[in-house]
Amino acid sequence: MERTAPRIVMKFGGTSVADLDRIRAVARRVRAQVDAGSEVTVVVSAMAGVTNRLVGYCEALSPLHDPREYDAVVAAGEQITSGLLAIALQSLGVASRSWQGWQVPIRTDDAHGKARICSIDGEGLIACMQSGQVPVIAGFQGVDAEGRVATLGRGGSDTSAVAIAAAVKADRCDIYTDVDGIYTTDPRIVAKARKLDKITYEEMLELASVGAKVLQTRSVELAMKERVRVQVLSSFSDNAAAPDGSLPGSLVVDEDEILEQELVTGIAYSRDEAKISMRRIPDRPGIAAAIFGPLADANINVDMIVQSTGEDGMTNMTFTTGKADLQRAIALVEAAREVTQYGELLTDDSVVKISVVGVGMRSHAGVASTMFRTLSDRGINVQVISTSEIKVSVLIAADYAELAIRALHTAYGLDAA
Repeated sequence: MERTAPRIVMKFGGTSVADLDRIRAVARRVRAQVDAGSEVTVVVSAMAGVTNRLVGYCEALSPLHDPREYDAVVAAGEQITSGLLAIALQSLGVASRSWQGWQVPIRTDDAHGKARICSIDGEGLIACMQSGQVPVIAGFQGVDAEGRVATLGRGGSDTSAVAIAAAVKADRCDIYTDVDGIYTTDPRIVAKARKLDKITYEEMLELASVGAKVLQTRSVELAMKERVRVQVLSSFSDNAAAPDGSLPGSLVVDEDEILEQELVTGIAYSRDEAKISMRRIPDRPGIAAAIFGPLADANINVDMIVQSTGEDGMTNMTFTTGKADLQRAIALVEAAREVTQYGELLTDDSVVKISVVGVGMRSHAGVASTMFRTLSDRGINVQVISTSEIKVSVLIAADYAELAIRALHTAYGLDAA
């Protein structure tokens, strides 16, 4: 039978469900969507602060804890929220039930703490919606091949929501958070940051991958692959549609839906960076594999890489990884010293990555030179550089982060009038 009602996945982050009053407010928002005639599935995060507390328990007991048991602990936060929201909806007369990841099921690989979704069976959720119920799903979690709970990494509830939207063939996935859309940069740093009505999947993917906290990188990857229309909007405003009928938040869409591309769409930053420098490494085949192979096997993501070769047959290697992975990365690099024979190992976690992003870069020159000139004019030294077709990233000292962001936002003409 052909579906006539719009089908919406609504995802609520930790600040949106931070306490019982906010959970009640979320329930009222969901009821309004149901009353408007939509079929609704809800995905929830843990209440704000709960996941950090659970992570702290694990780390206090053992810094090198079993990642499978870690997942069993930290997944509990979303389970609590899903049950509470189902109760709140029932109290408003909305038929609802909570679902855990394994009940859907959301099947994942076994990379505990950073698991990837392999498949989702959406039939049970579709049947639930068609029966008049609202499924409330615990985000951030799934089940591996051995039947153990596996979590998807920080921000994983976004990925859960987009994957579920694809599985149930939703018309749209609405991500409710504590901001009212996607901005040209962090409005807490730049008062003149502008909210974007639309942004391409590719731009949002780059922004997310280099530090923008609005959406998790993998959720954007999945949205782009499955062509899921994603809207980012606030849990704390009425979100009324504009007079022209346009949606209240920021839409992540195909590039062909945006008529005129800006040279630079946004500026992102990441403080979750650590730099590792290996000095005086013999310049011979196999050295890079000996360094980065073990890191990859340990699921440690390496981002920016710079290699410089001297005339004496020695080379220097610098790369960045997340701060949370720094100690494990150091241990693996030191374990390979017999092969790499490096002379000195230096680390620095007082760095920040600044990135400018825009699909307009494809057809315009000078974006990188504007960045370097702007930073130079303010006495900011660039330590590492990386580029892609629509992105330029630099690593700088953390003390200069806000100065750099404000200066670049103005230099690229992104300031609101």
